[in-house]
Amino acid sequence: MKNIITEINKKTQRYIQHTLETRIAAVKTYRNNNSISFVCRRYKISKASLMRWNKKYDGTRESLVDKSHKPKSKHPNSHTDQELTYIRNLIKRNPNISMIELYAKLKFNKGYTRHPCSLFRVLRKLGFYKVGKIKTSSYKPKPYNTPKKIGEK
Repeated sequence: MKNIITEINKKTQRYIQHTLETRIAAVKTYRNNNSISFVCRRYKISKASLMRWNKKYDGTRESLVDKSHKPKSKHPNSHTDQELTYIRNLIKRNPNISMIELYAKLKFNKGYTRHPCSLFRVLRKLGFYKVGKIKTSSYKPKPYNTPKKIGEK
């Protein structure tokens, strides 16, 4: 089972992630007065990666651990908490409301100034619209009776 997961990860990853031991060993090798090209060839890394790790390394393992890329603050154009509360409350009070009715009530009663598409995106993110395959009918046309001889109908 573990091999299957690693095979899937190999296909989906854009590049090989270097282990923490590789990073530490490469930086230590570089700091022992070895050339950049030697270290890059030996550990199969780029010069930019080596320089970045060297700059970050302060002698502890934690300094070379990958950090989160998640932003620390919300996007400036994202919906405010107040707007999200209005949307949730309106849907809670009117569970069968259409998106157009919801948009109109928000716009006229609460001063909502965003585009209807952004409201749809928020509703999808909040889980009110499920994203998935569109159901198709189960109709399949019957095969035609093909003639067995040329000239038959």
